[in-house]
Amino acid sequence: MDHLVRARKVVEIELAEIQAMADRLNGSFNEAVELVRAAADSRHKVVVVGVGKSGHIGEKIAATLTSTGTPAVVLNSLNALHGDLGVVSDGDIIIALSYSGETDELLNILPALARFDVKLIAITGGLSSTLAKAADCVLDAQVSQEACPLNLAPTSSTTAMLVLGDALAMALLEARGFDKEDFARFHPGGSLGRSLLLKVRQIMRDADQLAVVSLDTPVIEVIKVMNSRRTGAAVIADEAGILLGIFTHGDFARHFSNHPDIGSRPVGDYMTRRPITIGADRLAAEVLNILQKHKIDDLVVVDGAGRAIGLVDSQDLSRLKIL
Repeated sequence: MDHLVRARKVVEIELAEIQAMADRLNGSFNEAVELVRAAADSRHKVVVVGVGKSGHIGEKIAATLTSTGTPAVVLNSLNALHGDLGVVSDGDIIIALSYSGETDELLNILPALARFDVKLIAITGGLSSTLAKAADCVLDAQVSQEACPLNLAPTSSTTAMLVLGDALAMALLEARGFDKEDFARFHPGGSLGRSLLLKVRQIMRDADQLAVVSLDTPVIEVIKVMNSRRTGAAVIADEAGILLGIFTHGDFARHFSNHPDIGSRPVGDYMTRRPITIGADRLAAEVLNILQKHKIDDLVVVDGAGRAIGLVDSQDLSRLKIL
């Protein structure tokens, strides 16, 4: 059997089940968002509990909620009655995952949870199950078939739970006004954190590393200055340091075939006037967007008066692991 046939069948089944679930979304989802939002705004948390594959999905949901501004913890249902219920506090929200809604390990802790002043959100396919009846709000994760050819292994059902959890987290992110700066505070590591936290002044080449020349400097001399500073661009400025233009190795290559005497000509004849610029206090993440949008490799950094104070080279972004 061609394994690709089975792979595509699995994807098709799960896509169809997710679409059907999306079509069934109703006011219960809004209710769930508002319950969690109210708890989080009151400095309470979400406690996620599940067993088996549902438990694994619950761990991911808790991680996504926490990383997007809604504090969440995972309660081990097997240890809950042996001390782990200590993570639960009055005012918390419990999200319980069980496809059947009849998982013994989960149902066993419901009476203990009922002693707390908490709200229970069930993510289940058993809409008439014991879990659903005990819940304050039910999110429908039922599927017509698993992607397993035996219709036994949790596949479509766990995917449905995962997507519902993502939808809940993203709705909460938007509702609570969680922005890029908040995201950066929670994700300081790796390229994501670097691109969101760093400012342009922290990644730019400083003024003493710039190749700065005047309008009438011969192109051949400009190239020498660029090579000495190991940069692919020269900044053209007036006596006060005000940016007038930029000249790159690419400009030289483009003009050379039509102007073989370019070396002796003033750089002002070939520079790019009014180049794209950025301020030193802008976020490094903006540099990526500008370079891609304008298809350029070098970005001049200017101060409030329009003086060139630095340069961002796209090669530096790779070195700094921002790309």
